[in-house]
Amino acid sequence: MFRILVIKLGALGDFVQAFAPFAAIRAAHPQAEIVLLTTAPFRDLAEASPWFDRVMVDEKPGWLDVPGLLRLRRAMTGFDLVIDLQTSGRSSRYFRVAGKPRWSGIARDCLFPHDNPHRNDMHTFARQRDQLRRAGIAPVDDWNLDWLARGGPVLEEPYAVLVPGAAPHRPAKRWPVARFAELAQWLEARGLRPVIVGSGVDRELAAAIARDAPGAVDLTGKTDLLALAGVLARASLAVGNDTGPMHLAAALGCRAVVLFSQESDPRLTAPIGCSPGQVSVLAVPDLAKLQTDRVAALLE
Repeated sequence: MFRILVIKLGALGDFVQAFAPFAAIRAAHPQAEIVLLTTAPFRDLAEASPWFDRVMVDEKPGWLDVPGLLRLRRAMTGFDLVIDLQTSGRSSRYFRVAGKPRWSGIARDCLFPHDNPHRNDMHTFARQRDQLRRAGIAPVDDWNLDWLARGGPVLEEPYAVLVPGAAPHRPAKRWPVARFAELAQWLEARGLRPVIVGSGVDRELAAAIARDAPGAVDLTGKTDLLALAGVLARASLAVGNDTGPMHLAAALGCRAVVLFSQESDPRLTAPIGCSPGQVSVLAVPDLAKLQTDRVAALLE
């Protein structure tokens, strides 16, 4: 049996943007054994998907951790093809850890190098499609996410999801919580119940929003990724910062407005929706200066 190892480690948004490559690899090799190497937060999500026969968790051993590197080498041995969708410095070093197998990525001397000189100027979606083409894997433009849309608490509809969090070490990526509170009030006035999602560290943000919008539902820290996906799939719309849940909302077909500051470039990383006009990107240099009425105008 032909065996393929796919490497995708990264953050939630990066993982979601690999859904199309995952589906393309499975479509190109329907009879192969396809194994994913990822990090622990994405194990359940990957195992629930139809794309992989098995999921391995990368413990990310240090480069001086000889026993850890030997375990990783054994885990990566015996594959007919390795597709590195992470294409980071770390994952590229795995090419040598694994004994230089047939490899798609950016590792030096690999068999299927993604050596497009413009790769760093390409959106993640386009870059990964280009990488797979060079390994003989055609893109797929339609993939079924029904398996992902069923979980989570069933909330009274209609509702709108708010995503006020973002990477803690990059505060400039966050729209002020006071503006989210104003938007929550605006939504309530139009018959949409605000539902606030995020990790446990976002509970203070949710509490601040709920003080001004008492009808809001606080789900921060209460959903795993599969449950979060179900909540997003049933939402009327989602508004949030440039962070993982907004990529998930876009992939599931939810009407989404994504807020970008100069901290990141939407040309390279904006969430990709399922249909024209589904995802709106509002990019401003400083989110602290973005007024609520401008966001509301997009929702109108």
